[in-house]
Amino acid sequence: MAAAPKSAKPAIPRHIAIVMDGNGRWANKRFMPRIVGHKYGVDSLIRAINACADRGVEYLTVFAFSSENWKRPDEEVSGLMNLVLTAVATYLTRLSDLGVRIRIIGDRAAVSEKVRAAWEHAERSTEANTRITLSVAFNYGGRWDIVQAVRQAVASGVQADQVDEALLSRHMAMAYAPDPDLFIRTGGEVRISNFLLWQIAYSEFHFTDCLWPDFDEREIDRAIAAFASRDRRYGGVKTDISATGEKITLAPDA
Repeated sequence: MAAAPKSAKPAIPRHIAIVMDGNGRWANKRFMPRIVGHKYGVDSLIRAINACADRGVEYLTVFAFSSENWKRPDEEVSGLMNLVLTAVATYLTRLSDLGVRIRIIGDRAAVSEKVRAAWEHAERSTEANTRITLSVAFNYGGRWDIVQAVRQAVASGVQADQVDEALLSRHMAMAYAPDPDLFIRTGGEVRISNFLLWQIAYSEFHFTDCLWPDFDEREIDRAIAAFASRDRRYGGVKTDISATGEKITLAPDA
C-alpha cells in the first residue's frame, strides 16, 4: 500500500509587518502603569523575532512609536525613550548572536542624542547578520515616509516627468526590503494607523483581539495560516480547472 503523501508546508510570508497594539490596555487591566505594559511588550517582541526567524521569515517590521505618539502623556513618552535604551542594553548581544540584523526607520531628528546613539550602535553591531532583518519604526509615519521620499527625489534633481513608482520606492525608508506580504495588528483595532502606507498596497491583513504582551508563537502561527489560505492575485485573474476539465477564469481582486 502506497504511503500517504506528505502534506504541503504552509506558505511562509517573506516579510511580516506588525502594529504592536494593546500594551497600555494590557497594563490597565492589571491596575499597573501603562509603561509596564510596554516593558512586557518588549518581551513579546523578542518572542516574535525568534518565532519569525524559526519559521523562515526574512524580514520583520514593527511599529514601535508613531509620529502621532508624541501626543501621549509626557511620562509615557519619556518612559518609552528610556525603554529604548534599556532594550538595546539588555537584548542587543542576544539578538546579534541569533543572527538578527537591526534597522531603524523613521525621523530621527526629534529624539535625543542618547537614543540616536543607541540606534546607531545597534545597527552597526548587527549589520553583518543575515538570518532575519528586524526593522523598528520609531517616530515613523507612512505619510512622512512618502513626503521624505519625494523630497529626496527632488533634491537629487529628478524632473516631474521622471517620477514613477519605481523611483519613489528607491527613496522610501525601507527601500532595502521587499514590501510586506502580511500585515498584523494586535489589540482589536481594525485600522492601519499611518503605518507603511506605500508598502502595504498588496499586503494581506490579519487583525487579532490579542493584546501585544500576550502575543506568542500560537498567534504567529494563526496569522501565517490565515496568510497561507489567501489567494493572492495582485489585481489580476487566475485560471483554474473545473471538475469537467473546463478552464475557469476567476474574478480579479476588487
